[in-house]
Amino acid sequence: MKIYTKTGDKGSTSLFTGTRVPKYHMRIESYGSIDELNSVLGLVRDQKIDTHAKESLIQIQDKLFTVGAILATEPKKDNKLKIPRIDEEDITFLENEMDRMNEELPPMTHFILPGGHTTVSYCHIARTTCRRAERMISYLNEKEPVPERVIAYINRLSDYLFVLARMLSKQLQVQEVKWIPKKLDE
Repeated sequence: MKIYTKTGDKGSTSLFTGTRVPKYHMRIESYGSIDELNSVLGLVRDQKIDTHAKESLIQIQDKLFTVGAILATEPKKDNKLKIPRIDEEDITFLENEMDRMNEELPPMTHFILPGGHTTVSYCHIARTTCRRAERMISYLNEKEPVPERVIAYINRLSDYLFVLARMLSKQLQVQEVKWIPKKLDE
């Protein structure tokens, strides 16, 4: 099978159901952002991080393929294609992972500036890519329904990535730089 089909040469592409839409369609933007997020998570996973984090990221990347398939399918046709779902357990997994990491982290008293180590920065790039995907999916949801658990999963994932960045800072012995805004009279 060839990778190139030439069917998109005029600016349109197919959804999972075969329906042709412009490449700028919000559904394409939504699952394209998920694909971008998945690639950035691969970059995070390729760093020198602990085995548990790597295994968690593989599980998350698998779920992002599910999210992409859901977003690439028109809501009226998704039941016919037997696309996997995002379950409450998937969201709970992220919450449990955050709770586990937070037990080892100092309490957060301020916003934290992204950075300090390349690995931590990659994680913050993944977090912000996730937030953009969430915004696009929310916008799509105003036009065409998106399963609530998909939106919740992506929301929780961005929180998870923030906590993971903090955990990586701790493991890499990188000082977190707090954002302390200047007062207007200073």
